[in-house]
Amino acid sequence: MCTVIVHVPASPSAPTRLIAVRDEDPTRPWNPLGEWWPQHPGVTGVQDIRAGGAWLAADDATRRLAVLLNRADTVTLPDDAVVSRGALALESVEGRSPGERPPMHGFNLLEVTPGSTRIVSWNGEERRETAVGPGTHMIAHDDIDDPATARISHWLEQFRLVDPGDGDDWYLPWLTVLERSADLAPTDDRAIIRDNTVHGYPTLSLLVCVASVGPDGVDVRYAGLPQPGVWAPLDLH
Repeated sequence: MCTVIVHVPASPSAPTRLIAVRDEDPTRPWNPLGEWWPQHPGVTGVQDIRAGGAWLAADDATRRLAVLLNRADTVTLPDDAVVSRGALALESVEGRSPGERPPMHGFNLLEVTPGSTRIVSWNGEERRETAVGPGTHMIAHDDIDDPATARISHWLEQFRLVDPGDGDDWYLPWLTVLERSADLAPTDDRAIIRDNTVHGYPTLSLLVCVASVGPDGVDVRYAGLPQPGVWAPLDLH
């Protein structure tokens, strides 16, 4: 039940900015931001060690970034026929998007290039592509800016009131909102820094990435939360 906030500029020459919060089972090992895939030279990302794939991946050479969010689905395939979603972000930053009927559980794949931002969604029955227009948007486990998703209906306007800044620390205004959101209990349905175990999922918020994608390149920064599901000041690097 990850969360992404993304700001798409009106001008394609300006960078697209995003902040992404990863929710995952804390017992499932991962590697922090780095180049973990020899078969994908130059690709940087957060690696899921068990499956070998990526939650977030970026390629400065291609000016591409992708973030993978799980989505509710109606997949009825047997377990041994289901393919890991972990390759999606890696394939995306090399220019290959998911096919029409991927043998996978549901997902929202956010794909960002200079001047273009879109979401490829799969719910087990239908694959959709949604172009993301200028402005600030939120994505979680359902549709973009979904008013039925409590954290989106509660926080989207707050992020829209605080546009990303300029310079190396452009993300600080958004971190202020994210920190304020942590005043809610992590089990609150409106929370962004989350403990999903009360909802039947073994996942908690583990880390935050911020990224800027523009004609001049891709910049991604990473910080892990010192305790799953608990906010603390972030040292993004």
